[in-house]
Amino acid sequence: MTDPIADMLTRVRNALMVNKDTVEIPSSNMKKAIADIMLAEGFVSDVKLVEDGYNGKLVITLKYAGKRQPVINGLKRVSKPGLRTYAGVENMPKVMNGMGIAVLSTNKGIMTDKQAKAANVGGEVLCYIW
Repeated sequence: MTDPIADMLTRVRNALMVNKDTVEIPSSNMKKAIADIMLAEGFVSDVKLVEDGYNGKLVITLKYAGKRQPVINGLKRVSKPGLRTYAGVENMPKVMNGMGIAVLSTNKGIMTDKQAKAANVGGEVLCYIW
């Protein structure tokens, strides 16, 4: 697999399209950090790490509003292995005019665009979630 983050986002997107309650994703530290940000921002209900004897699996419980309308309207991978995308603190991307978040990989860890701006750091823009 050349892009595990894109695979994670695609699994979540596909599970939302068929109204699944949970989705299982092979675990890594970066995927866990992205899932924790989604949990902190209120896009998912729960994130659990289940040991399977190998790397473990992330079990993400998806969140729905009203008549099974997903809380996550869109997921977009920005920085790809073939074309990395970086943003400085002065040109931080705004997702849906502030309604969504951008997830960045900085030298202080994985964080949202608002957290990166507050910490005065830039980094690689991993994905947009709205």
